[in-house]
Amino acid sequence: APRRDICINWSGGLHHAKKSEASGFCYINDIVLAILELLKVHARVLYVDIDVHHGDGVEEAFYCTDRVMTFSLHKYGDFFPGTGHSSDIGAKEGTGFSVNAPLNSGMTDATYQELFKPIMQKIMDVYQPGAVVLQCGADSLTGDRLGCFNLTLHGHAECVKFVKSFGVPTLVLGGGGYTIRNVARCWAYETSVLLDQPISNDIPFNDYYEYYSPDYELHLQPEPKDNVNTNASLAAVRTEILTQLQDLQGAPSVQMQQVPPPAFSVKDREQDIDVRPSAQDRKEHEAEFYDKVD
Repeated sequence: APRRDICINWSGGLHHAKKSEASGFCYINDIVLAILELLKVHARVLYVDIDVHHGDGVEEAFYCTDRVMTFSLHKYGDFFPGTGHSSDIGAKEGTGFSVNAPLNSGMTDATYQELFKPIMQKIMDVYQPGAVVLQCGADSLTGDRLGCFNLTLHGHAECVKFVKSFGVPTLVLGGGGYTIRNVARCWAYETSVLLDQPISNDIPFNDYYEYYSPDYELHLQPEPKDNVNTNASLAAVRTEILTQLQDLQGAPSVQMQQVPPPAFSVKDREQDIDVRPSAQDRKEHEAEFYDKVD
């Protein structure tokens, strides 16, 4: 089996924040910061987003470079943040390296995989990333308070399993999710998938056991609602994206250059995080007033 380096941060995945703007419950874009660190080591990084909302903040950050490819599947049309049309493919050196799959409400496990797997396979064949960042927003699950897809844990986690199968170093992140008990279900199950450790469908007794009534089970059942996505509409999106990827001139290379310093120095890590910095260590801003210490 190929060597797998997997790092999980379920509290990350805040994909809407911009460089100078908070957006969509996100005030700092941890994904962009993580990818910038990965680019110090890897020539190419792939970002994959299975949140129900478009990963606009990450796409915007890398829209004009070929060193990061972004791939987002999301609800499009009268839905936050309103971006992510399939014609948004990047600009300048990044033309063709932003991949968007705009979808309608009611996506099921089967229809999601019919789109996700062939596109993901093509991306890995053409782009050959050195690392993958996977944003696993749980608001694409059935029954989400803000989402409108109809995925079960099996369909959502199948994306995680498929990305893992390539054996490329992967950073797995959380993201959205507004039916909290289902968010916990989702990321617990996907942790088990990443670890190749099967877990029971019966939720063990715990302090929050009543949150999981009435069935007290891990897995979800899809809601009895229509899938607005037709076979024809999905085929059109799939064909358009595969054509876009086919037109790329292979995996871009990177010239030799000096690696930027790490974001955090050893000195930073040695500081006690529970000790408030002194006034001498604090940087003053010209737009704010400070109490002067004599």
